Amino acid sequence: MITIPAWSRAGRDRRSPDWSVDPITLDVLIDYCPRESQVDRPGAGTPRRAVRTLLCRSENPLRLDRIAALGAAVLLTAGLALTACSSSSSDDTGVVRTNLGEPQNPLLPANQNDNNGSRIVDRLFAGLKYYDANGKAYNEVAQSIETNDRIHYKITLKPDWKFTDGTPVTAKSFVDAWNYAALGTNAQIQGYVFSSIVGYDDVSVKDPKVQTMSGLQVVDDHTFTVALKSPSIDFEAELAYAPFYPLPAVAFKDLKAFGENPIGNGPYKFARNGAWQHNVQVDLVPNPDYKGSRPAKNKGLRMVMYQSLDTAYADLQAGNLDTLDTIPDSALATYKKDLGDRAITKPTAQNSHVGVQPTMAHFGGQEGVLRRKAISMAVDRKLIADKIFHDLRVPARDFTARTLPGFNSDLPGADVLNYNPDEAKKVWAQADAISPWSGQFQIAYNSDGGHQAWVDAVCNSIKNTLGIDAAGAPYPTFKDMRSAITNKTIGKGFRYGWQGDYPTMLEFLTSNYYSTAGYNNTNYDNPEFDHLIDQALAAPTQAESDKLVGQAQTLLLRDLPSIPLFDYIAAGGRSDKVKKAELNWAGQFDFENIEK
Repeated sequence: MITIPAWSRAGRDRRSPDWSVDPITLDVLIDYCPRESQVDRPGAGTPRRAVRTLLCRSENPLRLDRIAALGAAVLLTAGLALTACSSSSSDDTGVVRTNLGEPQNPLLPANQNDNNGSRIVDRLFAGLKYYDANGKAYNEVAQSIETNDRIHYKITLKPDWKFTDGTPVTAKSFVDAWNYAALGTNAQIQGYVFSSIVGYDDVSVKDPKVQTMSGLQVVDDHTFTVALKSPSIDFEAELAYAPFYPLPAVAFKDLKAFGENPIGNGPYKFARNGAWQHNVQVDLVPNPDYKGSRPAKNKGLRMVMYQSLDTAYADLQAGNLDTLDTIPDSALATYKKDLGDRAITKPTAQNSHVGVQPTMAHFGGQEGVLRRKAISMAVDRKLIADKIFHDLRVPARDFTARTLPGFNSDLPGADVLNYNPDEAKKVWAQADAISPWSGQFQIAYNSDGGHQAWVDAVCNSIKNTLGIDAAGAPYPTFKDMRSAITNKTIGKGFRYGWQGDYPTMLEFLTSNYYSTAGYNNTNYDNPEFDHLIDQALAAPTQAESDKLVGQAQTLLLRDLPSIPLFDYIAAGGRSDKVKKAELNWAGQFDFENIEK
């Protein structure tokens, strides 16, 4: 099959019975108009009949030099003439078409670094626990999770769970998966989440002498025990998080191949081998053997990869996309009128930051702290939230999200998040006294995520306040930008955000700022912060834990490893083909409960 450029797909997958050609080739012939022929290229969401009409009348719709890479054999075997334009029929089978971006990494549960990969993994796997749309936790594969001291846990599994290859889900399935993720030589991005388990320090090093954590012990097929180093107030909450999912024995035979075609135990499974067509789409179908409480109420998911949210929104309006979890900035003023009761708005546990790695010139040491503080106070968050986001963002007051339990909007030091032009100029001058500024301050963003308008607004606010040159730096895809951040080669400021994996403030803080965290974008390494987080996890009550979290955040406000900008009020929508679709507590769709 041919790999189609993602920009050409636009989420369409209609069928026409009088065209005897596979649907991907059909989409190539219909969609592959030369980009320079903008007059003749149909707009996003244009009906297929109109697309064919445009192709038929175009003077040169399929120039040989543009389609050579696709192969002349495609045209010959298709047996199609461009004059064979005809009407098409809609194939509305109950499969939900939803938006996605290309995942950064293969689909291993402990190696997800973005919400594109994680939203697929969360459909394919079932953990010990799961969260409903409102963030309430329930047991899923776990029959019981028992502890008397929050250090020693006995976990019993429900019987009769199977992976989609027919093999049973056992205690060993969990223990082997956790040990694999924690082993340092496996370099799993989320391996750090097992740091609370006894034996993690022995396996996570560069040259481990042992391969498994001593704190994990299999008792029998349905029982295993966990020993933690110290009490953890978040451990049970973590058990719904992707790194804690089980893996079948077949995964360890060829993990590279498994990452391309994962075998899970969740409410969905891959529609076929190769269902992940890179940069195009992922096709999932319901798993008939799923035993849990979140079975699919639809006939499957087609997750279509867009490089423009504007294109995705046009497809939503045209009925070629069923759900869209992010309305583009260009439509925020009109989406409620456009969609009526199909518009979705919900405060969610998401935030938006600007990150700067300390290896970037002028951003290391005390000079870097001063410059980050000056930039923070140079950004008029309220104005941008109003003019760009139409009040669908709220100025940040901390490093978590205001929808989370224990959120405190009045932390000591939070004034650094206020718009204060005079103080910003003063602090910038203090940084110049250490080393005079030169060059341009850039903020990288992914073009496929609809971020240009607000990044440009932030840069203009910085430019107008500090009198320096500032500009956005677009990357084509989220994957491209994330790879540069992860590899520490980005060399400029960058936009990033966090979407909760489980609803606690500690999850946001440990994931982004704990020194050993895989998602520590800004290389923050502060033993005092780590110690406060450890204390917060070990606190005997939630109130005491929240107090320690506040102290840890005060350190972040002092050091400002990243610049918090906004908390989210998510804006999404559904097509008129969808009866029910809700955003969950974290801002993703409650996919299993989408009904057509």
